[in-house]
Amino acid sequence: MVVILLKTLINLVANIYRIVVYILINRDIDESILKIISSEEGVDIDFLKRGLSRGRIVIAKNIKRNNVKPIAIGSGLRTKVNVNIGTSGNVVDVAMETEKARTAAIYGADTIMDLSTGGDIDEVRRILIEASKPLPFGTVPTYQVWIEGIKKYGGISVPSDWFISIVEKHLKDGVDFMTIHAGISRELAKKAVKSQRIMPIVSRGGSMLTVWMLENNEENPYLKHWDYLIELFREYNAIISLGDALRPGTIVDAHDTFQIEELINNARLAKDAIAKGVQVMIEGPGHMTLDKIVADIKFMKSLSDGVPYYVLGPLVTDIAVGYDHIAAAIGAAIAAAAGADIICYLTPSEHLSLPNVEQVKEGLIATKIAAHAGDLVKLGIKAAKIDINMSLARAKLDWATQIALSFDKEKAEKIRTQFKENIKSCTMCGQYCVFLLLEKYLANRKTIDADNILDKTLKGYLYEWM
Repeated sequence: MVVILLKTLINLVANIYRIVVYILINRDIDESILKIISSEEGVDIDFLKRGLSRGRIVIAKNIKRNNVKPIAIGSGLRTKVNVNIGTSGNVVDVAMETEKARTAAIYGADTIMDLSTGGDIDEVRRILIEASKPLPFGTVPTYQVWIEGIKKYGGISVPSDWFISIVEKHLKDGVDFMTIHAGISRELAKKAVKSQRIMPIVSRGGSMLTVWMLENNEENPYLKHWDYLIELFREYNAIISLGDALRPGTIVDAHDTFQIEELINNARLAKDAIAKGVQVMIEGPGHMTLDKIVADIKFMKSLSDGVPYYVLGPLVTDIAVGYDHIAAAIGAAIAAAAGADIICYLTPSEHLSLPNVEQVKEGLIATKIAAHAGDLVKLGIKAAKIDINMSLARAKLDWATQIALSFDKEKAEKIRTQFKENIKSCTMCGQYCVFLLLEKYLANRKTIDADNILDKTLKGYLYEWM
């Protein structure tokens, strides 16, 4: 009897805790936003509320921004795709970056991040926030901390609260989510740079932070001011995206002690943020071979109790130079199927150059395909209807529908008509097309219903972290 009462009490306390966390996190999210997300994702509002209360779903929308499409990221939802844009120290072309933002929105990006390091960073950010509408917008404030801090203070001995002041500036501008490299301590950074890793640190923000910590002999400012950071993000209802400064930059560094220790730190910080009413994601690799991806996703999900996982690819080989968007898409498909919640795209210019507009489009479409391929496994019926409709259109040689359902309609149309032949089949098979050869024998078949096919086949496993 005592045991039963104790279990009842524990469950009651847990439920009260979840209600409190839900209220803290979602005090500025009205019911209409949940209805929009519920309809788009094919889940009920109670499912969303449970996910939000447990930190397994986040909604990217700073309270300062209007006219933003509410995007939910997390367990049981469609895998989202992020596009990085932004100037560099060598190429400052704001018009090109604006066009990248517009291209990303047209071709189906879910979120956009500004990684600008050149020009007037405040001005560039504000221009790109506008250009990115209606998509949620993210940044990496450490870049601006470093670049403007050196100018302001004459070197890297900037005060630790300078980091927080830049974060606050981004929040006031309406940034919806930010990469915060809080998981790398000074001690861990010191060990990493002395390690036998091929590439000790490949994160640009992580390396800036490491140099600052080692030169100034101080602890990570994001750790030092963690409680104040929590207050700021809670005030603006923005998302902390815990950065992976020690992600593997080569397949042989994957799952080493440095990556794992930072993952553990980030999981601990994520739980603390959720308990204090702040939305949080955790960022992941990086470079790793195919066989390690599922384990990586499951490990982080288990460690963090299902916090949304935001991965970069992962790239499954280090030698796909010029085609890194393909290497990343291979890894992204596996990651999405295993439970990753949002994928950061890579472009053909990765490791080579700042991408141009066309390369942004190529990288985005490759990643969208990968995310959808993963969702066919993860979500089953919820994701597969468009595939069934494509197949039905293909069987009927219905070119208009096939093109309309494709990821890149312009490219599909261009390839379809590249030889200027106006024939019923495609120019690959021509008169030997299987559907033309069998047309007489298929004419009297029963009409095939897409919904009926779905019910019999693709169920999906729909991660039940809730």
